[in-house]
Amino acid sequence: MAPWLPIKEKYGVAVWNFPRTKEHHLPLQIGEMVHILQASEGWYCGYSLRNRAARGIFPASLIRLKGAVVEQRGVEESVEENTPMVQEITTTLREWATIWKQLYVAGQTERYGQVKQMMQELMEQRSQLLSGTLPKDQLLRLRKEVTGKMDYGNKILALDLVVRDEDENILDPDRTSVISLFQAHRRAAQTLTQRIQEETSPQQTAPGHGTHGAASPSHNLYLCVRNFVCHIGEEAQLFMALYDPGEQRIISENYVIRWASTGVPQDIELLNNLKVVFTDLGSTDLKRERLFLVCQIIRVGRMDLRDSHSRKLSTGLRRPFGISVMDITDITKGTCDSDEDKQHFIPVHLVATDGDFLHNMIRKVVEGKDINHKGQGLWVSLKMLWGDLSQVRKDHPHLVDRSTAVARKLGYPEVIMPGDVRNDIYLTLLQGEFDKGNKKTQKNVEVTVCVCDEAGNVMQNVIHAGAGDSPTSHYRSVVYYQQRHQRWMETLKIAVPIEDVHRTHLRFTFRHRSSSDSKDRSERIFSMAFVRLMRPDGTTLRDGEHDLVLYKGDSKKLEDASSYLSLPSERNLSEPKLLSGSSFRVSGATPGLTVSTRDSFQISTLVCSTKLTQNVNLLGLLKWRSKPSLLCGNLQKLMNVDGGEVIKFLQDTLDALFSIMMEHSETDVYDTLVFDALVFIVTLVADRKFQHFNTVLEAYIRQHFSATLAYKKLLAVLTQYVEQAGRGEACESLPRTFKALEYIFKFIVRSRRLFSQLYEGKEVAEFQRSLQRFFLALNQLMQSPLEGPTLLSQGAALKYLPSILEDVFGIFDSSALGAVLRDFVGNLLPQRLLKQKLQSLTHIASTKAFQSHECRELVLEVALPILQELIQAGEEEDACIELLSSILEVLYQAQKSAENLRARRKDRGDVELAQVKKHIQVILEKLLHTVNRRVIVLDRENPLRSHYVACMAAILSQMDKDHYSTYIQAFPSRPELMDFLMETFILFKDLIGKTVYPGDWMVMNMVQNREFLRAINHFASTLTEMFLSNSDFELQLWNNYFHLAVAFLTQESLQLENFSPAKRNSILAKYGDMRATIGASIRDMWYSLGQRKIEFIPGMVGPILEMTLVPELELRKSTIPIFFDMMLCEHRLTGSFSRFEDEILRRLDSEVEGGRGDEQYMQLFKSILLSCCQSHSELAKPGEDFVRLVSELLERLLDYRAVMNDENKTYSMSCTVNLLNFYKEIDRQAMYIRYLYKLKDLHISYENYTEGAYTLLLHARLLTWSEESNAAPVPGPHSLQVHTQRQLKEALYNQIIEYFDQGKMWEEAIHICKELAEQYESHMFDYEMLSDILQREARFYEKILKVLRPSPDYFAVGYYGQGFPTFLRNKVFIYRGKEYERREDFEMQLLCPFPNAEKLKSTSPPGQDITDSPGQYIQCFTVQPAEEAKIRLKGRSIPEQITNFYKANHIQRFSYSRPFKRGPNDPDNEFANMWIERTTFRTAYPLPGILRWFVVTSTETIIISPLENAIETMMKTNEKIMSEINRHQNDPSLPINPLSMLLNGIVDPAVMGGFAKYEKAFFQEPYMQEHPEDAGNIEKLKDLIAWQIPLLAEGIRIHGQKVTEDLRPFHERMEQCFEQLRAKVESQYGVREMMFFEDRRSGRPRSIAWVPDWDRLSYAGASTEAPPTPKPAPRPSESEDHRNERRENRVSSIFGPRRQDPRQSISELPEPKDEKRRLSINMGESSLSADGKQPPAIRAAASAPPSTAGSSLSPTGFGGRVKSASKLPPLPRKFSAAVYETFLEQSDAAAGRKASTSPTVDGSKSLKSPPLPPPKSKRLSQL
Repeated sequence: MAPWLPIKEKYGVAVWNFPRTKEHHLPLQIGEMVHILQASEGWYCGYSLRNRAARGIFPASLIRLKGAVVEQRGVEESVEENTPMVQEITTTLREWATIWKQLYVAGQTERYGQVKQMMQELMEQRSQLLSGTLPKDQLLRLRKEVTGKMDYGNKILALDLVVRDEDENILDPDRTSVISLFQAHRRAAQTLTQRIQEETSPQQTAPGHGTHGAASPSHNLYLCVRNFVCHIGEEAQLFMALYDPGEQRIISENYVIRWASTGVPQDIELLNNLKVVFTDLGSTDLKRERLFLVCQIIRVGRMDLRDSHSRKLSTGLRRPFGISVMDITDITKGTCDSDEDKQHFIPVHLVATDGDFLHNMIRKVVEGKDINHKGQGLWVSLKMLWGDLSQVRKDHPHLVDRSTAVARKLGYPEVIMPGDVRNDIYLTLLQGEFDKGNKKTQKNVEVTVCVCDEAGNVMQNVIHAGAGDSPTSHYRSVVYYQQRHQRWMETLKIAVPIEDVHRTHLRFTFRHRSSSDSKDRSERIFSMAFVRLMRPDGTTLRDGEHDLVLYKGDSKKLEDASSYLSLPSERNLSEPKLLSGSSFRVSGATPGLTVSTRDSFQISTLVCSTKLTQNVNLLGLLKWRSKPSLLCGNLQKLMNVDGGEVIKFLQDTLDALFSIMMEHSETDVYDTLVFDALVFIVTLVADRKFQHFNTVLEAYIRQHFSATLAYKKLLAVLTQYVEQAGRGEACESLPRTFKALEYIFKFIVRSRRLFSQLYEGKEVAEFQRSLQRFFLALNQLMQSPLEGPTLLSQGAALKYLPSILEDVFGIFDSSALGAVLRDFVGNLLPQRLLKQKLQSLTHIASTKAFQSHECRELVLEVALPILQELIQAGEEEDACIELLSSILEVLYQAQKSAENLRARRKDRGDVELAQVKKHIQVILEKLLHTVNRRVIVLDRENPLRSHYVACMAAILSQMDKDHYSTYIQAFPSRPELMDFLMETFILFKDLIGKTVYPGDWMVMNMVQNREFLRAINHFASTLTEMFLSNSDFELQLWNNYFHLAVAFLTQESLQLENFSPAKRNSILAKYGDMRATIGASIRDMWYSLGQRKIEFIPGMVGPILEMTLVPELELRKSTIPIFFDMMLCEHRLTGSFSRFEDEILRRLDSEVEGGRGDEQYMQLFKSILLSCCQSHSELAKPGEDFVRLVSELLERLLDYRAVMNDENKTYSMSCTVNLLNFYKEIDRQAMYIRYLYKLKDLHISYENYTEGAYTLLLHARLLTWSEESNAAPVPGPHSLQVHTQRQLKEALYNQIIEYFDQGKMWEEAIHICKELAEQYESHMFDYEMLSDILQREARFYEKILKVLRPSPDYFAVGYYGQGFPTFLRNKVFIYRGKEYERREDFEMQLLCPFPNAEKLKSTSPPGQDITDSPGQYIQCFTVQPAEEAKIRLKGRSIPEQITNFYKANHIQRFSYSRPFKRGPNDPDNEFANMWIERTTFRTAYPLPGILRWFVVTSTETIIISPLENAIETMMKTNEKIMSEINRHQNDPSLPINPLSMLLNGIVDPAVMGGFAKYEKAFFQEPYMQEHPEDAGNIEKLKDLIAWQIPLLAEGIRIHGQKVTEDLRPFHERMEQCFEQLRAKVESQYGVREMMFFEDRRSGRPRSIAWVPDWDRLSYAGASTEAPPTPKPAPRPSESEDHRNERRENRVSSIFGPRRQDPRQSISELPEPKDEKRRLSINMGESSLSADGKQPPAIRAAASAPPSTAGSSLSPTGFGGRVKSASKLPPLPRKFSAAVYETFLEQSDAAAGRKASTSPTVDGSKSLKSPPLPPPKSKRLSQL
């Protein structure tokens, strides 16, 4: 292999996934950036930018190299692509991709799809940017779209707001002032808010139009005709224009396309280049309600297309063919995107009849009426363009070039630029009416238009049919066939040179056109009309409609100008001679011309000319030299001219005014009139209607104005006006003059400069004096206290004076100008025009003059006191903020400029920088304290608060060390300084805790933090210098500092670990980790306190703890030792550190629960403090104990937090119990109760009502029945209503009863009820409550017997492996399942929190390889309750609803049995070697309890022999039979199928083999000889077999009663089998007969019971040992006996006549002293006769000893009679009821000596669990 060669730094991106298949490979994913260091034969070596530590090799074919530059930012080196916009898109996409996946996981499908679409669009736009092929206009638009999309996406994804400049570049906070940053954030937020509103509101316009439309007054519609498909057969002309349906008129010039009969343009060069721009559209045009693009199609050829060619036809006729109409309102308004590549189809609507005028057809189509439509049409593309035509050509050169036609609007544009000379007259042929004369049909009239001079000569090429068409000399109208009333509506443009307009006129000739060529040639002109373009007074033809006079006569005469020019051209209603009679001769007319009164013809004209006017007064001014005597009147009349007319002739009007002024320079006769006229014009331009003409006026001043002496006259008149107003005289024109002041001064300054250039700077002093005189007059005006007009003039002066400063600054001394401005504002009375004064100062601050140091210093002298006074008073705050922001922005720019200058020229830069610093110091001293106090006073919701804070941060950002020291020293007294520091610390802490900026203003928040950090550190130095010594120490001030510093350090915006890597790196690169800086300051300040530290304990423990919990390693290492310092400090003073310990334990709980702290912190805390304590002898032992205590608490708290937010709350409950036990151990009752209620809430949320009740019971047990107040705070609903312990305990008990009721634990609820009843009866004497509680107790008894209550299953669960949390790791738990919960469902819930866990299939304990592995392994199997039954329940006739409860509840021991084979295998009898390994688990607490699971604390394993297994199986079988019999006796409606299956499985040997296999295995002589020790157990097994017969007999009897006729054969078969079985068993093992009785309670069904003698029943090898005797219950005290006597009537008879100790649980009632005596009594009572007396036989049996009684105990201890085996006993009718205890529990107890006890899984030996049980079909339990 070739060697690895180093290469120049390269960066690339992976375009394919590369998995790691070898050790040295670097795994890559698509899109991952890599840094390439070396290369070799198609391989690269380098590292990924995601993980720079891992290096490796990867194929070069999978990497696409990227052009990039490397920037070093802090410790991180970042790669940036050459295009910043592309790099930003890349970073944004990566950040969005992570959130996008989270949205998918969270199921937010709508947002997921939205982000996906935006990401796809961004990737497409990124590709376009990288291509580098976009035109300039598209590139700019694309950049705006991209930034808008990214900002919008960041907003909806709750990411940070990105602030940009006007060019869409991200603002750099290091190069931008705080004020500019704040304003940029506000603008960006407003833009995004508007964008979101547009997204949610369908009626909003698209974003593209709003931005362009507001910026540009001129709009353009680009149209490209892609194709025209229409079968005409002749040449055609297409006239395309814009149409307003509201006004029913065309609003633009036509765009003409001449189409050849071959289907292509006549000019083949125009193929695929048919483009036009409809220009001059204004904002009013875009606001039209509807706007259409219309196309009129006119064919040129025959009269009728249907005419045959058999005869010669006339050609060249312009005939209507059809129209096309498209609604373009959405495109022009921007509500839909316009794209030059998108094509729109516009169908052609054909002319149906000869009477269809094209204009009427347009109206019908627009109105939606049906028009003939045959699928032919146009394909066009449309796009809106903004700006004037030159700008459009510059921005869109690929669309609009020199070949693109330009169709102007019919009328003026909103802005007429200088030099835009226009002289267009638009003529529209409206309509006409013509009599048919001597013809049989109506005429086919064709109108021919031409422009003629006075001699009648036709002017050549002055008629334009439309854009894109060549000019012509004649225009012929469309011919409509045989219509009396003609309606053409054809518009054409007349472009006559201006100098020829006065001698030209329009001539209209009318001719009938015939379809036959021969007839058509013979037709002559039958009528003529004309109109002059200029009226006799010199004005042009007025706009509007004109009803022209039609003349008839000889055709030659009709074309002779000399014969008609002297005649009237328009019908005049005042001339009746034109309307009366028929044809008549006009006096003075040429013979042969007559007026046709039966015909009519109307046209309309529109003059769009910048040189021709229709206003006489304006014309008189423009031509003032022709009549100088009328000049004064014309100047005065100018004020009455329509503003639009003046604006059209703006340049000419201004030229005329200044010509008058210059030509009368020696006199001042016209000065005032000219000045007023100039003010009028400037005021007109300033009007909102004509505001776009500002550029026109400025262009005129800059390029066309040339009056060198005008400044003298203008300044003189202006000063005169101001002086007049200053004297209090009326001057109505002054407010208008001030409004025009800006442009007046532009004229003055421009005139002065022209004069200086012409005369080489002469008369400078005179000009300066004139200016000074004006300003003095102005300042005198500002001093006036007068109201009315003077007040208005002062307000106007404040508003408009700043506008002249830009022009004056260059020609007036800056110091003098500053003095003028100072006096100008200062002369105004203090409370006069406050808002206007502030606004004026704001405008002054934004001018170039304010940037001058001299001027700025003088203006600040007057501005700062005003600001200080108004901010303190809270007046005009908006204006104050605006002014202060402007001043600070100017100072920032000046400071940056000075710093840049100093880099080039140090001496000059230092001077300027010192001047700026001086001004900053002035603002600092005047306004910082004022602004701070205003922020404190304002409400948090006040929007002005953020503005003030931004100003405060801006002031702080411009302060340096000298500023701080000077400011501190400037305080006159120490208390005032302390007040300032206190206010500042409180304010900073408030602003940090509740920032005034939105959370997504990351840059603004970080800049504010940076400035706050600088200020805090400077103020910290002040504390140590001035407030640390004993005499000067201020505890509260230092305390505020520490709390502020900790709040700053722990604020959310500085916790970098919570941010994405990109954001974290960006913050570190720009601002660094500010936490380390402030942390070091806090540490140093703490150690500097010396002996004062004790005053901050324990108050500062919590804040310091917050600081140390911040997950920054170095910060933790440097600050954790502060804890030891606190311990040492308190210990030296008090001998202990209990206050410190209590506080840190209390605060740790809330801090860790809030998300702070981790394993690293626990280890650091432990190691650092242990190291510190060990170095100090006095603190070694208590310190070690404290560290251990905190470590244990931290471990539990971290475990709790880790699972607190899991969906499965199982492990949260465990951690909660661990915590509350810990707090109980260390005697923190408040915390203990707090977590009790957390646990209760968790249980109730999962409907674990039983566990919730037990949890509340723990709290109740802490309380007494007393009137003492509650010591600990009580969370939950009881906190406000209860005050004493009795009240709280009573409320808790009622809640506990309710939970026990919901959990079906009625026995426990009864116990609580009894205790409450005792209180109500004996202590509170509240019989009403007593009645309620007794009724509830009675309902619980009823529910026990009547409500179905299934027993829960129990599961053993082991968590093995180091991957589990410590509270689960390598531990076994017993879980209490819910009702009807399957093991499969339970296992699924177990695995949900641990998706990576592996389920162990074996039930054996895993080996060390599993327990020590880093993975997770879960083991789960079902276990059985193994608790001994209570002795008080033995031998009693108790319903199984009661006994079943105690079999499944209050259990602490659980067993699991595993069968296995031992010895030789007998294939014919599997029972002979079927051994059982039984493992018993003991839990830490009984179940149920405060959890649904408890950890296993110990295990023991015993081995059960096959014989013992057989005995156990027989016992369970007999118990099952008895249980089924009792069920059917209690409820006859039960289905019979379970009983049928049970009985048949036993009596039919073909099913399971019966117990014959037991006989074969154990009753044979060889077995007895080999196992003589089993003789007793063999007898027991025989006895069990014998006792099964009476049970089966009763079961078959019940079965026979309930069996249906369909199952009768089955029953009879079962009876036969049973008789055979009974005969065999009774012959071999004797007859057993159960005793029976009827229940004493009426209606109670009888029940059968089986009573073993537990004293005699044992396993082999233990039969001689007596079972342990239960200890007698302790005798209650006298008071308890007294209470028990009162309660005796409430005790359920089910528990016998004995009283219950109220202190004992219901599951721990006292046991009877003599179990055998109770048994005999119960059995005797069961045989009582109806009168309550015992039968004699029974009484004898009861009184006789067992050996002589008729009823004796069997060898197995079962009560009943054992008869001779030779005599078959009769079947019993009834059976006695007794409790049949399970054999399993007694066998476990008896075999205890054979048990091999092993420690728990936590100990040194592991639990050996039994293997899986055998298949179901082979289990003995089914016998």
